[in-house]
Amino acid sequence: MELWHLRSHVSRQAGPTAIFEDAKRLTADLPEVAESTSYRTPALKVRGSAFCRMWNSQEHDRDQVHDTEVLVVFCDPNEKAALIESAGGVLFSTPHYDGYGAMLVRLSEIAMDDLADYLETSYRVKAPPSCRRILDS
Repeated sequence: MELWHLRSHVSRQAGPTAIFEDAKRLTADLPEVAESTSYRTPALKVRGSAFCRMWNSQEHDRDQVHDTEVLVVFCDPNEKAALIESAGGVLFSTPHYDGYGAMLVRLSEIAMDDLADYLETSYRVKAPPSCRRILDS
């Protein structure tokens, strides 16, 4: 099953920078989403499993990314490279995430529709089957 809608490019944000509040708003209708923390940063979880979280200052420093807030989302590891390549710089990864189904989102550049797609797919990767069934019904 293909989880992501591959696009030839990802839309660049035309309006204001996305923030964690946007992620909360875009996932409010997903079953059993709870606001929490992960690695001491704001996160959204489904039944205790984080499906997105903000980067902390140590991660920004470790990877020298200071031009944007960064949101971690999850994906099928087999689709990760193609998704990042097709995203025009909006999605990226660092050596820390090599081998994992996690991608990084530049919140200063993402369009809200694209962010909603990445969040829903990340949710589907982490959610138990019962939650996915509710979502699909």
